[in-house]
Amino acid sequence: MTVTAIEEISKTRSRVYLDDAFAFVLYKGELRKYHMETGQDVDAETIRELQTKILPRRARLRAMNLLRTGRYTEKQLLDKLLAGGYGQDLAEDAVAYVKSYRYVDDRQYASDYITCRMGRCSLREIEQKLFQKGIDRELFRAALEELEADGMTSDEEAAVRRLLEKKHFMAAGSDEKETRKIYACLCRKGFSPELVRRVMREYQS
Repeated sequence: MTVTAIEEISKTRSRVYLDDAFAFVLYKGELRKYHMETGQDVDAETIRELQTKILPRRARLRAMNLLRTGRYTEKQLLDKLLAGGYGQDLAEDAVAYVKSYRYVDDRQYASDYITCRMGRCSLREIEQKLFQKGIDRELFRAALEELEADGMTSDEEAAVRRLLEKKHFMAAGSDEKETRKIYACLCRKGFSPELVRRVMREYQS
């Protein structure tokens, strides 16, 4: 295969294209070590060494380093690795590696996320936020059912009251436009319209 392009990403890293297709990201020292120059032919043994030894190890280390600074779902970690220039196979291998040690655990992530936000957000909003992070609805339901079996309950009415108080909502002193605005905001957060109307009416009594 032939190096058809080398694009600098930073002062230390560059994207390498072989036969006009993106192949991998290498450090400058590696470009020199493996004689990666535009127009240069690369033998199969070099490519094999990079793809089976050098890059997989680096992708796994990158995944581990990311997890030292924050929590990720499988999807978030995969996306982060892909954005860092690791190919799909390398990124998936790295995620599988850290998952095998339970450094990434979507079920636990979902459970902790629900626990942290239950009572402050609607379950619908929590579910949607988790879905955006790569947690499917089946896993969300399973985590929620497990928490409920342990005695945790979601008091959405209390959450609505808390948000109304945070917005300093006083129905007696609120004009119709402001009331509609707050009502719409709470509905967008996933609370049922019936619940929102009922709680807001209580402030009017």
